[in-house]
Amino acid sequence: MNAKKFQKEIRALIEPDYMEQTKFFFKTEKGEYSEHDVFLGIRVPKLRTLSKRYKEISIAEIEKLLQSKYHEERLCALFLLTHYFENGSNKERITIYKLYLNNTQHINNWDLVDVSAYKVMGAHLFERSRKPLYKLAKSKSLWERRISIVSTYYFIKRKQFDDTLALAESLLNDEEDLMHKAVGWMLREVGKNNINVEKKFLKKHYKNIPRTTLRYAIERFSEEERKKFLNGPV
Repeated sequence: MNAKKFQKEIRALIEPDYMEQTKFFFKTEKGEYSEHDVFLGIRVPKLRTLSKRYKEISIAEIEKLLQSKYHEERLCALFLLTHYFENGSNKERITIYKLYLNNTQHINNWDLVDVSAYKVMGAHLFERSRKPLYKLAKSKSLWERRISIVSTYYFIKRKQFDDTLALAESLLNDEEDLMHKAVGWMLREVGKNNINVEKKFLKKHYKNIPRTTLRYAIERFSEEERKKFLNGPV
């Protein structure tokens, strides 16, 4: 099993009619966030099925796919990397973490970040210093900043909220809408585990929270509570 064979098989899954839908969904027009991304036009379930057949492919070959210009090939590489990480030895996990961190320029769209950041970065750093996340949060790269906050989803699932809240606070003034959504999403996840922690954060930072972030964060609140927060909590 190697990257070239994988690339040959993936092209058999292309759906020309799906390409336009993909371009619209990922905002590929000039000036949009996916302007420079290149898509083949393949549905995600098909990509997951193909990736499962390549579980024995080497990490070196996965890295070749991760560096592909085609979005779907990079997505499959991340499916495979997360599988390797979850089932690998400590030595293999360290190798994958370093590979991931060295290839963030190829993890350059929201779906690529969201399926992998918490499963690799978050999982690796759970019992280690979280300083790498704070460094990424200061990056000029939208995608590295998104990796920083989404990685904390792993911590949230294990009832640890401090890093999520600290990173969320540092990212409240981010200019990118995709960051507003990511921060709001993570705050919502905090609320699923401890609603009082989320509400305390929202009340403290209400004046500085972008509207999109707030809407995402309070999505699971009652209608009455949503109106309260949208109008300004008391």
